Order: sequence, then C-alpha cells, then structure tokens
Amino acid sequence: MKQIAIFASGTGSNAAQIIDHFRSHDTIRVCLIVSNKPGAGVLDIAGKEQIPSLIIEKEPFFRGSAYLEELKEKRVDFIVLAGFLWKVPSALVKAYPGRIINIHPALLPKYGGKGMYGRFVHEAVVEAKETETGITIHYVDELYDHGQVIFQERVPVTPEDTPETVAQKVHRLEHQHFPKIIEAVVSADATA
Repeated sequence: MKQIAIFASGTGSNAAQIIDHFRSHDTIRVCLIVSNKPGAGVLDIAGKEQIPSLIIEKEPFFRGSAYLEELKEKRVDFIVLAGFLWKVPSALVKAYPGRIINIHPALLPKYGGKGMYGRFVHEAVVEAKETETGITIHYVDELYDHGQVIFQERVPVTPEDTPETVAQKVHRLEHQHFPKIIEAVVSADATA
C-alpha cells in the first residue's frame, strides 16, 4: 500500500477530491493531511474523513527537521501539494526525490513563482489578456513552481472572463485531472 500525505493551506477542495478518489483504492491511500494554518478548512475535511492531521510551524519546517520524523512515523511514500503556500525545504525534497507532486493553477512557466497562487494567478492571466490558461502538475524541486512537468491541461480565456470565472474553469480542471495524475505517478513508481 502506497501512502500519500496531502499538504494544503486552504479550504481543501482538491484534497477532498483526492481523498474521494482513493477512498476504496487497492494500493494507494491518503494517510495524513498536513497544514501550515491551524484554521484551514482542509483540517475539517481530515476530521470528517478520520484521516490524521499535522499542523506544522515555520521554524521547524524550514530550519529544523522539516517534520521528516512525523512523515516517517506515518510511513508516507508520496507528498502531494494541494494548495500548499510554503516553499518546500530542500531537506524534504532530498528525502522524497521524485515523490513530491504539486498542482499550479496556470500553464507553467507562465505565472509561477513566489506569491503566484490562487486569485493572484487568475488576476494576472486576465490582466495580460491571455487567450488560454490551465493547470500544471509537476514534480517539486528546491525552486518555486520549477520541477519537471508531468501534465498540463488548457482551458480558453475569453475577453468576458473575470478572475473569478477563470478560477472556476481552472478548479474544474484541477478536480478532473489531479487525482488521476497522482494515481498514475504513484502507480508507476510502485512498478519501477
């Protein structure tokens, strides 16, 4: 059984989709929800789903052990970032090489980097009068939104679109594709 930890900072809509996707899976399960925000909605989802959760603090995450002991205790094989707003420290990247996956609400390399998340991305896309946007699922390395791309999906942006309507389109793509891509990557790792 491959064990996934989901790292999230917000409401957890992607986490909920991932949990639901793997609910009855034969070889993959969500074993831990990790959040850097004590009041994050994702923690409510963890409680409702009876999945253990871990609230992390900045100092130990970046300058301490990066919570590696806690992840090992839960036998975490893969880490999935689903709206997690902190950069992953190199200690964690080194401990999980090729086993940390992120989703970004734009077509990287456009609109990535520090401070580019959620509405900030969608506002930038609309302001630039882009004709398309989408999602990028990628491996995580030591840089923001930089690791090898696993999957991208596009959606049109019309002149009538607002950041809010773009967000809705992108959320639909995230919910449709992210759980399936996680399954493909984790399953491929298991057979490697």
